[in-house]
Amino acid sequence: MTVQGARGRGSGRPTLEEVAARAGVGRGTVSRVINGSPRVSDTTRATVQSAIAELGYVPNTAARALAANRTDAVALVVPEPETRFFAEPYFSDILRGIGAELAETELQLLMVFAGSDRERRRLAQYLAAHRVDGVLLVSVHVDDTLPDLLAQLYIPTVISGRRSGRELLPAVDADNYAGARAAVTHLVARGRRTVATITGRPDVYGARRRVDGYRDALREAGRRVEEELVAPGDFTERGGQRAMAELLDRRPDVDAVFAASDVMAAGARQALRARGRRIPDDVALVGFDDSAIARHMDPPLTSVRQPIEDMGRTMTGVLLDEIAKDPRARRRDPGRQVVLPTELVARASS
Repeated sequence: MTVQGARGRGSGRPTLEEVAARAGVGRGTVSRVINGSPRVSDTTRATVQSAIAELGYVPNTAARALAANRTDAVALVVPEPETRFFAEPYFSDILRGIGAELAETELQLLMVFAGSDRERRRLAQYLAAHRVDGVLLVSVHVDDTLPDLLAQLYIPTVISGRRSGRELLPAVDADNYAGARAAVTHLVARGRRTVATITGRPDVYGARRRVDGYRDALREAGRRVEEELVAPGDFTERGGQRAMAELLDRRPDVDAVFAASDVMAAGARQALRARGRRIPDDVALVGFDDSAIARHMDPPLTSVRQPIEDMGRTMTGVLLDEIAKDPRARRRDPGRQVVLPTELVARASS
């Protein structure tokens, strides 16, 4: 039976056996070449690759994944309502980075929202069946138990933003503390006397680190930290607007504000304009993220640039490393912690 005859009676797609026959090697050798095994000589590898090219053979990735107990899929899990995901540039930027890194692989990306208890229960059942090879988890809160569940299921997981300074799971974060410190130091250097801050959610470790940076920058400048100049926000535009109004009611003399996100800074701008305060003449304004919002505001917003797209890329790279590890090593080794630098981008708002 010739190779051509076998293909003619089948589906028209060349098989692994046909590649092996064309190359003059065994089926197992072809499989090792396809899977990148080092246990093949360079000469044999070149012969097999030539046969693959000549026949137009396409590996059956589904069969390979099944044989290796793999699904060739990873999940991006967002424990937030869908409305927040589509409203905040942070998520679209990190998704762009994830997609760019996965483009170099054959892995598929599944997006899962888990903002409600019902969605979390369904997610737990889905993941318990090991239907993905790994999980990218974004927007994690301090008391979130989802990372612990993933660890118990021995599913390779990487989170964006640590839950605490003692995070055990692999994590990728921006230097929130240094970014906030640079923002407040900038405002003090511009001669601002009453510097307030609109914080993020207190159950987000990164938000707490931004408050720490705010406080320490004031202390380093010889300023007293006044709690009435700290207004809680929630990373939403409405939250920023509400917090700014509260600050103006408490301290009409405020002349500078560091908002823990660009979205909240946009809300703060609305409140300032409603009270007749000019930016930056009366109140200087600084945000965090350096998103498109910052560049398109009037006046353009000074903001702390965190490399969100790079965070998505780095998270994905770390996850691929975790998936490739021997499961025993993964359980034994401490989670890799990556902190990416931030940069203050000064614009007209300050």
